[in-house]
Amino acid sequence: MTENVLLIGGGGREHAIARALEDGEARHASSSGTGSDDSGVDLYACAGNRNPGIARIATEFETLETTNPEAVVDYAESVDATIAVIGPEAPLEAGLADELEDAGIYAFGPKASDARIETDKAFQRRFMRENDIPGCPEFETFDDMDAACEFIDEYDGDLAIKPAGLTGGKGVKVIGDQVTVEEGKAYVRESEYDRLVLEERLVGEEFTIQAFVANGEFRTAPAVQDHKRAYEGDEGPNTGGMGSYSDATAHLPFMTEDDYAEAVSIIEATVDALEDYRGVLYGQFMLTAEGPKVVEFNARFGDPEAMNTLPVLETDFLDVLTAARDGDPIPELDFAEQATVCKYAVPEGYPTDPEAGAKVQVDEESAGDARLYYASVDERDDGIYTTTSRSFAVVGIADSIAEAESIAEDALEVAGEEGLHVRHDIGTSDLVQQRIDHVRDLRSD
Repeated sequence: MTENVLLIGGGGREHAIARALEDGEARHASSSGTGSDDSGVDLYACAGNRNPGIARIATEFETLETTNPEAVVDYAESVDATIAVIGPEAPLEAGLADELEDAGIYAFGPKASDARIETDKAFQRRFMRENDIPGCPEFETFDDMDAACEFIDEYDGDLAIKPAGLTGGKGVKVIGDQVTVEEGKAYVRESEYDRLVLEERLVGEEFTIQAFVANGEFRTAPAVQDHKRAYEGDEGPNTGGMGSYSDATAHLPFMTEDDYAEAVSIIEATVDALEDYRGVLYGQFMLTAEGPKVVEFNARFGDPEAMNTLPVLETDFLDVLTAARDGDPIPELDFAEQATVCKYAVPEGYPTDPEAGAKVQVDEESAGDARLYYASVDERDDGIYTTTSRSFAVVGIADSIAEAESIAEDALEVAGEEGLHVRHDIGTSDLVQQRIDHVRDLRSD
C-alpha cells in the first residue's frame, strides 16, 4: 500500500528526512523493475517556514504553526496521514505526538512525557540518577539563583551552566572555557531562565550517536561529531551547529570500537528505562579520560547530524517507520561504508547579529557531487534568499573524511561567500588530527 507520511518541520534535518524517504522509494522502484507498483510513499509536509527542498519532494506543503497540535492534527486528517514524523523538539514539547495518537495517527516521535529527556534538563539528569544510567556527571538543579551562585563558589572544579528548558543549543555557558567564575555567576543572576542545572564540566571530545527506537528495541547509527562554535578553531559563541562529520566506520577517528560500544550501552540503559519511547533518541557524549559521559539527550534527529546519517542509510527509512507503527521488529540498519562532511552556510553575523537577504547562489544541481539541504531560507520569485537563521548545508560523501570534505568545499565554492559565513575547517585533516591528539593526550595523563 501507499503510505501517506506527514513530515513536521521545515529545516535542514527535515529536508534530510524527506530525501531519505525519496531515496528509499527510488531504490524500491528500481529493484521492482517498474516505476510504479502498489507500494510506496506520498509525502506531505507542514512547517512554519516553507522549505523549497522539501516542497520539491512533497505532494503538498502546508505552512502552519507546528507547536499548535490541533492545527497539525487537522491537517494530518485532511491528507489521510498514516504516519507522522516529527522533526523538531518544540512540537514534541507541545504534545504533538500525544494529540496525533489520540486522533489515530501513528507518530514517530516521543510523547511529551518521554520528550522531557530533552525538553527538561533537570528531569533528564534526575532520570539518569534515579535509573542508575551510566555516564551521568555530577550535577545539582536550582530555581534559587543565589543558591546557584553559592554552589559555583563552593564547587571544587569548573561547571557547565545549563538552562533546564529548550534553548536551541545556545543557552549553555561553561566556566573555565567560555566564561570565568564571576562571569558565570553574573550570567546566573541575570538569567532569563527560572531553572538551571549546574554540572561538572566534562573535558574531552564530543560525539553523537543517534538511535532509532520503537517497541522496546533500538538500532544505532554511526557516530557523528558536531561543531557548535560559530568560528574556525572552535572560537566564538555557541550556535545550533555549524557542521559535522562521520567516518566510513561506526566510530570516529579519535574513538575506539570499545568507546562506541560503551556509548551504545548507555543508550540501551536509557531505552530500557524509558520503556515506551519511540522515535529517535540522540545521545550526545563527551569522550573523557574515563570513557564516554553524557552531555545531553535529545528526543529527535540532530541538526546537522541527520544530514550525515540519513544520506548513507541504505535501509529504507519507510520500512523503519512502518515496522515501528505495526509493532514489528525494527529492521537491522545498513549504512554505506562512507564518510560524510556537512558544512552549514549561515547569514553573516550569525548567531549574535545575523544579516538576512543574501541571495543563495547554489541549488541541488549546481552543488555537484555534494548534497544540498535547505534550512531557513526565503523563496522569492527571483530566487532563494537567507533569513536570520542557518541557511543551507552541503554534505560531501566519499570513502574518506578528507575526500568528503573536498566535495563539500567544491559545493561551497559554487555558493560563494557574499552574505554568508561558513566554518571551512570542519572535516579538514588538521582539525580531525587535533581531535585524535587531544584524546591521546587525555588518556596518557
